[in-house]
Amino acid sequence: MASCSLPRWRALVFSALVFLFALGGCASNGNPRDPFEPINRGIYKFNDHADHLIIRPAAELYRGMVPEIVRTGVSNFFSNVNDVVIALNNLLQGKITESAMDVARIVLNTTIGLLGVIDVATEMGAEKHNEDFGQTLGRWGFASGPYLVLPFIGPSSVRDGIGLLGDLKADPMTYVDPVRTRNQVYGLFFLSRRTELLETSRLLETAALDPYEFLRDAYLQRRHNLVHDGNPPAEDDSEAGKKPDRGDGAGERSQPAAANGEKDPDAPQAAVADARPLEPDAQATPQSARKSRMVRLWLPGMRN
Repeated sequence: MASCSLPRWRALVFSALVFLFALGGCASNGNPRDPFEPINRGIYKFNDHADHLIIRPAAELYRGMVPEIVRTGVSNFFSNVNDVVIALNNLLQGKITESAMDVARIVLNTTIGLLGVIDVATEMGAEKHNEDFGQTLGRWGFASGPYLVLPFIGPSSVRDGIGLLGDLKADPMTYVDPVRTRNQVYGLFFLSRRTELLETSRLLETAALDPYEFLRDAYLQRRHNLVHDGNPPAEDDSEAGKKPDRGDGAGERSQPAAANGEKDPDAPQAAVADARPLEPDAQATPQSARKSRMVRLWLPGMRN
């Protein structure tokens, strides 16, 4: 029975995706990026309560009782394991140089770094990358699809949900045996990851009027930037800078006038100001979130 736990978990994720697709028509709220918002908000609240009652207290206890040097070693170990997934996805994306760098990181950290506990590769100048199968699908031209919130995992999308199954297949931890040991390893990983996000979650609590909306927009923008390696297509920026047409042509006039450095006497001052190119938000994403592993632990609202 225990040996079937992982296939059943994968089947549960797939069933959840199918269920959300089936309910998409009746749950649509007019937001093309988040047509399942009512369902997603419900799952978000469930994740938030589970985090508030169990996961966050455990992470705080772990941080308080385990010395920082030990916690860093644990985090480095899991980061080294994840380099296997990163190397494979870089290879699938045709990034041969980056994939070779990932393999070099694995060799250095596994040998000199004592199974990855010490990150000697970074100290030697071998850059740490961030790739997963969701990004690989995006690189191949698959659209992200609707935004999803997965139970116990958090922000995702249809593409990233499918990509998660591919990442689990490539993750060496999937093949740890017996199952009890595998579950313990995964539990330690989630605990370590949640501990790293404690400060980030507090920032979310204080900075966001609607944590769900803030997290959704930040996640979608960050994933878009990751797929394009931090250089999203120029047309996306132009779309972001467009002003809606209000019927009197003002929306159409304000954009070219600002782009040419000219003032439109008929456009409101605020409209001209708004027409300036938008600054990319990716750098505003907390450092710990940018380093996240393929499994994206949620940042719950009213308290993570």
